[in-house]
Amino acid sequence: MKEINGNIATPAGFTADAVHAQLKYKHLDLGFIMSDVPAAVAGVFTTNKVSAAPVKFDKNIVKNGKAQAIIVNSAVANAVTGEEGAKNVVKTAKLLEEKFGISSNLTAVCSTGVIGVQLPMDKIAAGISKLSKNGNADGFAEAILTTDTKTKTISLEAEIFDKTVKMSGVCKGSGMIHPNMATMLAFITTDATISPELLQKTLSSLTETTFNQITVDGDTSTNDTVLVLANGCSEIPEILENTAEYDIFKEMLAQTMSTLAKKIAADGEGATKLIEVTLSGAPDDLSARMLAKKIVGSSLVKTAIFGADPNWGRIISAIGQSAIFEVPDIELEIQNELVLYHSTPVNFDAALLSEKLKEDKIYIKVDLNAGNGSGQAWGCDLTYKYVEINALYTS
Repeated sequence: MKEINGNIATPAGFTADAVHAQLKYKHLDLGFIMSDVPAAVAGVFTTNKVSAAPVKFDKNIVKNGKAQAIIVNSAVANAVTGEEGAKNVVKTAKLLEEKFGISSNLTAVCSTGVIGVQLPMDKIAAGISKLSKNGNADGFAEAILTTDTKTKTISLEAEIFDKTVKMSGVCKGSGMIHPNMATMLAFITTDATISPELLQKTLSSLTETTFNQITVDGDTSTNDTVLVLANGCSEIPEILENTAEYDIFKEMLAQTMSTLAKKIAADGEGATKLIEVTLSGAPDDLSARMLAKKIVGSSLVKTAIFGADPNWGRIISAIGQSAIFEVPDIELEIQNELVLYHSTPVNFDAALLSEKLKEDKIYIKVDLNAGNGSGQAWGCDLTYKYVEINALYTS
């Protein structure tokens, strides 16, 4: 398996485009992905009980197991928009059907942006009329952005059944990121052949250790969506569970998802640093993942990292208030500097560690010495810019 240059339309049988539909002042804001043939689809969605209209619509698409297109707009979330919002999702899918002949029952619709605003359907319609099968596939990654500062993409290829199989992913997410999923949208395409059931099982499993392990601000969005399309256009035989071919496919999907997750964490609103927490020695993997996420989600930890303050007590406090088991024997490293050994402080060069904390990637390693469970989580520092962005979000 290797990483390649590409975009969301790189796998065989996919096309994509993006246009400026005037939802934003000047940037691309409407994009679509289309498969030449109906594809197996899998999805995971927000756990926020106030879910957006497109989320409810897309859950039915995923339930049916087949999709051929995904259309996405930014700027307007179409969340908390009542019956009109639900009707506008259906209208959007119907407009794409009229343009390209793809059944609206095979079209997923996604939105991201400001909550409580109705979609301007005249602009959506005009934008869809400009979409093309041979359009700006690279631009799709830009069209889905809101407060993100950069696009987030990855493309991979691997040999499965002695044929080249490709997979591409794209995502957006910068604030309101605390998944059990975040305003996070992620789309993955592959030309592999796999059943919807196995694709869903694999996606759901990997979500727990990738997208669900990132946090920016502790808030879970109304619109979080991850969709995977597998159209079989590589013409390989169907990938079956518990085979060598499945292991390769799962590794591809895991790398795609973990790479996108880290890119979201690193691009948190106002962020200057990516924080990676690796926690071992917990009673089980779930406990380890939850504690790692608690550390990276702590406002006190995040602000200390922003200020390059080697105050390791904040990390210990985050562990202690969340653990449901005794933790009397903790080892802690920050930027490869040991600061706590068997719950006893270690002499370290605070000035040197402070300098290391000015780097753009921060690594925290914890060993609780209480079991064999391990896990990771990713987040970012909490900065003045985050407050500015969110204080002025709708104005």
